[in-house]
Amino acid sequence: MPLEINKEVFITCAVTGSGATQDRSPHVPRSPQQIADSAIEAARAGAAVVHCHVRDPESGAPSRQVEYYREVTQRIRDADIDVVLNLTAGMGGDMVFGPVDAPLPLQPDGTDMASASERVEHIRQCLPEICTLDCGTMNFAEADYVMTNTPGMLRSMGSMMTELGVKPEIEAFDTGHLWFAKQLVEDGVLKADALVQLCMGVRWGAPDDLNTFMAMVNNVPPDWTWSAFSLGRHQMPYVAAAVLAGGNVRVGLEDNLMLGRGNLVSNAELVSHAVGIIESLGASVVGPESVRQKLNLLKQAPV
Repeated sequence: MPLEINKEVFITCAVTGSGATQDRSPHVPRSPQQIADSAIEAARAGAAVVHCHVRDPESGAPSRQVEYYREVTQRIRDADIDVVLNLTAGMGGDMVFGPVDAPLPLQPDGTDMASASERVEHIRQCLPEICTLDCGTMNFAEADYVMTNTPGMLRSMGSMMTELGVKPEIEAFDTGHLWFAKQLVEDGVLKADALVQLCMGVRWGAPDDLNTFMAMVNNVPPDWTWSAFSLGRHQMPYVAAAVLAGGNVRVGLEDNLMLGRGNLVSNAELVSHAVGIIESLGASVVGPESVRQKLNLLKQAPV
């Protein structure tokens, strides 16, 4: 297919994630204040959207505590710079099995299975403009860990998000996830003007080679808005690849800690570097109000 460069690009900064990166870089934020401050700095650097997880302030372990989300979102909303809020709803679907000769019972260390309403409770209370919906079950790199998102769970969560007026960002880790997302739109669970994030290079989802990437791009309906990212040293090449293929971009410490080998950087530095790549391609970086208009986002007050 011919290149159709996106001339007006928005940047999402994935601020901290839920991976075990908290001790690998001093820049990975842990506390709600640190996460909010890092998101605000990323917005000042050019991010129109900030995608936020929360962590235990002491250990840095991933958390689903609603009060942490409330503090993060309030601090960002109180800042002197505008940015679109995107909260994860991917937590609460973790299954860790026992060894292959005795997979049950599930292992308590790492297993975190919650109901649909529990997984969306912080979305209900904080009312961000966007929240994520991981549209499938997937094996991750860990031997016995499965990210679990059943069709029934996704239909329930997607319906709740739509009813709340929060736009789901479909997280697609493989082509089958896009297939199911299209079914959710067809069934009226999600609105037709869907938003999707193509998640490349996450083991064992879609590999980040360009043939697979373009297969993912070509499976996105033309009336949807999409963004893409890859991990580690491939993060910045995928900024260029996404723009050249007609999409938007995601960078941030959730997916990559460095600019060059051993050079640990902040979220703001990753965003600034992405801005330079985008502008060098002849495209412009758009701000949060343009994103709200493009995606029909609803800016709401928290409950």
